[in-house]
Amino acid sequence: MPLAVNDIVQRLGGPEAAARLTNVSLEALRKWKQAGTIPSKHWRTILAATGLTLSDMPGSALSGSVTDPVSKDVPTMPDAQNPASLAPPEGATAVLVLADGSLWWGRGFGAHTPEGGARVGEVCFNTGLTGYQETMTDPSFAGQIVTFTFPHIGNVGANPQDDEAGTPAARGLVTAQDVTEPSNWRAARSFVAWLQAMDLPGIGGIDTRALTMRIRDGGAPSGVLAFPASGRFDIPALQAQAAAWPGLEGMDLAKEVSCTQSYEWTETVWQWGEAPALETGGHQAAPRHHVVAVDYGAKRNILRSLASAGCRVTVVPATATAEDILRHQPDGLFLSNGPGDPAATAAYAVPAIQGVMATGLPIFGICLGHQLLATALGAKTYKLDRGHRGANQPVKDLATGKVEITSQNHGFAVDDNSLPDGVEVSHVSLFDGSNEGIRAPRSRAFSVQYHPEASPGPSDSHHLFHRFVAMMDADKAKG
Repeated sequence: MPLAVNDIVQRLGGPEAAARLTNVSLEALRKWKQAGTIPSKHWRTILAATGLTLSDMPGSALSGSVTDPVSKDVPTMPDAQNPASLAPPEGATAVLVLADGSLWWGRGFGAHTPEGGARVGEVCFNTGLTGYQETMTDPSFAGQIVTFTFPHIGNVGANPQDDEAGTPAARGLVTAQDVTEPSNWRAARSFVAWLQAMDLPGIGGIDTRALTMRIRDGGAPSGVLAFPASGRFDIPALQAQAAAWPGLEGMDLAKEVSCTQSYEWTETVWQWGEAPALETGGHQAAPRHHVVAVDYGAKRNILRSLASAGCRVTVVPATATAEDILRHQPDGLFLSNGPGDPAATAAYAVPAIQGVMATGLPIFGICLGHQLLATALGAKTYKLDRGHRGANQPVKDLATGKVEITSQNHGFAVDDNSLPDGVEVSHVSLFDGSNEGIRAPRSRAFSVQYHPEASPGPSDSHHLFHRFVAMMDADKAKG
């Protein structure tokens, strides 16, 4: 049960002490008591000072003060001694169960989950306003249940051209509202029909603001999404499943989403208004360079961007060795995005990267590729509390002073303090100051944490593909 605001103020040492600790006025404290809630931005400070938990916070999404979550959009904390608290409320056909035991009831859509086959993963949030189909097919979302903060999901339908991979790696999605019918000339079918075909379950009618604040303030939790056709829920089993899932730290997922054999890629970025854009995009006429792209979970639009920049692209599996890569006689090496813990993937990726680096070939990495390049250069990585996921992330280029709005999807970051001599920080996040890019001139390598191909998202950073090509141009000029 949540505590009263006055009880929490007293635990902090009284009004004056509480005001000093939270850096607010006594008038603000009075308003907290009047409203019966404490703004979530103060929860972390209060929890650290008192030893309380999120469920003790008045106004917390975990307080369980509302008992009809389908209509009121808030979760409940069931009482194991009261079987009635485990029953779905009227209208609920799906449930999201977090590792803390909270139940987020809602309306299911998309594919049903089989008995005993609820989807378990890390629950994260994405702030993008567009591109829900690209998001769900981004291999970097492997092992995750995606919460969309934007309420209108489904309005542009789905089509084959917007898939970023052949098989979605995400495990489910959470929305605030029911998925809408498509109203777009490119829609080949509804988003719900697409989800059913892709075996992806969803849950709607959730207060995604409350869930996002839960993730923001408490970190990304493990969770289970159940949408059984029978309408029967084994809540204790789902709670146990959510609590037992180990999380993404230490998990190598790149091998699960990578290709299994090498292939060539020639399709270029679509040009709207041209007929090929509605089918498969354009194709290269005369590529200037040959690039090997290591597929740790590569998005198709990244490969299109390389092709449009003048590269003939050979894609190789994540487990390719330096010998496998160099056998193709490339002019440059590209390290793709991907899911999971870079420290786990590094076991086989770093020796390959270091082997190619020793030859002096230009190297460009993004997202997981950025983290793996940094690791190969001697740096360390760590897990972010909530990650960066969305198409509105501001990043500063330290060399130019310019700020770019970027598309991002990552839960780990490079530790600036671990970068060795000769490796420079090139970009920083203006949200939290975390590393967004490195440059290693002596190793002829650079990388960024974000997605310059921006699918979906802004195209501010597309010039990075041309920077990579310029390095290969310089090699050709030298002969």
